[in-house]
Amino acid sequence: MGCVFGKLNLGAGLFPIGAPHVTAASSKPHASGRRHPHRAPPHVGPLRRCRSTMTFSPGWPTWLSAAAGDALAGWSPRCASSFQKLEKIGSGTYSNVYKARDLVTGRVVALKKVRVESEVSTESVRFMLREIALLRRLDHPNVVRLEGLVVSRVSSSPSLYLVFEYMDHDLAGLVSLPGVRFTVPQVKCYMKQLLSGLEYCHGRGVLHRDIKCSNLLLNQGGILKIADFGLATSFDPNNVRPMTSQVVTLWYRPPELLLGAARYDVGVDLWSAGCILAELLTGKPILPGRTEVEQLHRIFKLCGSPSADYFEKLSLEKATSFRPYKCCISEVFSELPPSSVSLIDKLLSLDPVDRGSATSALNSEFFSSEPYACDPSSLPQYPPTKEMDRKLREAKVRRQRNSNAIQKVDAANKIRLRNASYRGPGTLPQAGTAVQAELDRRRLMSSASTTSLTERFPPPHLDATIVFSVDKSHEDMELIT
Repeated sequence: MGCVFGKLNLGAGLFPIGAPHVTAASSKPHASGRRHPHRAPPHVGPLRRCRSTMTFSPGWPTWLSAAAGDALAGWSPRCASSFQKLEKIGSGTYSNVYKARDLVTGRVVALKKVRVESEVSTESVRFMLREIALLRRLDHPNVVRLEGLVVSRVSSSPSLYLVFEYMDHDLAGLVSLPGVRFTVPQVKCYMKQLLSGLEYCHGRGVLHRDIKCSNLLLNQGGILKIADFGLATSFDPNNVRPMTSQVVTLWYRPPELLLGAARYDVGVDLWSAGCILAELLTGKPILPGRTEVEQLHRIFKLCGSPSADYFEKLSLEKATSFRPYKCCISEVFSELPPSSVSLIDKLLSLDPVDRGSATSALNSEFFSSEPYACDPSSLPQYPPTKEMDRKLREAKVRRQRNSNAIQKVDAANKIRLRNASYRGPGTLPQAGTAVQAELDRRRLMSSASTTSLTERFPPPHLDATIVFSVDKSHEDMELIT
């Protein structure tokens, strides 16, 4: 059993101390459909442990309240039995996600379970605490909403749960559905929501650092929400600090991170958004590398090789030479609308500065030209599907393919063995290797008694394991090992 911690209120206590509260007026849509940009992003330093100046409801584990600080303020405990797990809907390196029902309200929610080995010393818990702190300062229609926490009290296998609003799909599941191909207005609708969410996060000093289709959730109303802030971090655009380059899933990782850049900003999320835009329009990932080296090769082959001053400008340590390529984005995507190719080309710029911002992407010709983005409510409704469903379908296909291959081999072996019984003990040129080897061994054993010593033990000049001339002395002999 454990305790569930839900929201006590949705007022100022929802945000950490010092973070400005976003009012309804500040997020009110503009007449053009765009939201008012925020006046100035607050300074958000790196997350750190702190002693909270606010009081907490009783029931929080000491280690959690000490590590999370003000991120827990305003939440109070609930009984764990008020949630019922329904099914597993996702999994990752550090966590599993379950569909569950809130038995008090009847609402369906998502429970993200993080495995805990030694409380705050584990990397997974540090990621989770950072995710909690960041999500509590975000409140936007295109960012997933954190609704509470569950803390398991089982000492043998303690666990933490994040309680989220439930979303029916993720974009990876929809893209992989057989027969599904998005129209340009639908792609514009999805991308407009993604970039609006990124615009808000970047304006609040948050980098997501793992934008990919499986982290973009959708409900049946067509609303897209950015999820999984486990790799997210705070940043100050006026004081970029060193950060790890081991972030962002490989297919969506920008070249500067692959080359080891330690100082970066919103450009990493915009590169990922460019990959997703091209993927939605073409129906498949555009840079499916298997290793970091292959990923760089694919990027340079599509976007062109970097110039000589590229590495010096970005202070990259892994500077090396690459085969010279010319940018061929316009040729590769020649069948796409010109305005979309232009935006893809901008978002996939090798220089992060040239990618612009989420705001500039929203103001691009791609969104201002016909056909316009459709309304989310007009998007087609699909049966609930997620990346896990795609993986299960692919695993089923692989199992069926392997089963068919085994059946074919078994059938062929049976035919060969049947033919062998008809032909007698002679050589079977069509028999399998194992069958032929066994027959050869038996023939040698049966004829061993009639073989002369010379035949059974060949002289040195016929023995393939000894390399020397019979006319040479013994000192010249060389044994092959």
